[in-house]
Amino acid sequence: MPEPRQDHLTTSQDEAPVTRYAYKASLIGSAHQFELTDEGLKWKVGSRSGVWPYADITAVRLTYRPMSMQPRRFRADIERKDRQRVAILSTSWQTVTLMAPQDREYSAFIAQLHERMKQAGSKAALIGGIKPGLYAAGVALVALVAVAITGLLARAIATGEYGGALFLVGFAALFGWQIGGFIQRNRPQSYTFDHLPQALLPIGK
Repeated sequence: MPEPRQDHLTTSQDEAPVTRYAYKASLIGSAHQFELTDEGLKWKVGSRSGVWPYADITAVRLTYRPMSMQPRRFRADIERKDRQRVAILSTSWQTVTLMAPQDREYSAFIAQLHERMKQAGSKAALIGGIKPGLYAAGVALVALVAVAITGLLARAIATGEYGGALFLVGFAALFGWQIGGFIQRNRPQSYTFDHLPQALLPIGK
């Protein structure tokens, strides 16, 4: 299947550009396809499809969702007033070993979605990051690991186990880069249509 892409097409001078975006959430199954039209957000996932007027969208949540095969992976969860939800990911499965980033296309599509919602007078809740309870649990986990590593490091140095100390330093650096980055980017916040959280987009607005 050709690589999903984003297109900007103008059908006439009186119509706004139609923005398209697509990605594959897994190797099995069809692509998740989205369009921004004058009528609203048009989507198709397998046999399901719909068109959501921008004013009917009640919430947008942007998060950072890294995976082992793709550390730069972002997600937007769109919720309608009837509680239906669709998810848009910044990566697309290409092969068994390749999850391709679509940073520029995803960022442009999300920015344009917010612009369309703003023009429609949307009152949607714009949320960045994970839920406060999960965030608090993550911060607590980071703190506990930091205390444990500090204690083990001090013990290793005191007993002359310098090899173990170096291992702990490397582990702490890796843990801080992966988990610390996840916690830092996913800090719970609200934002506005004019100021999207750059930490939650592959390419800042």
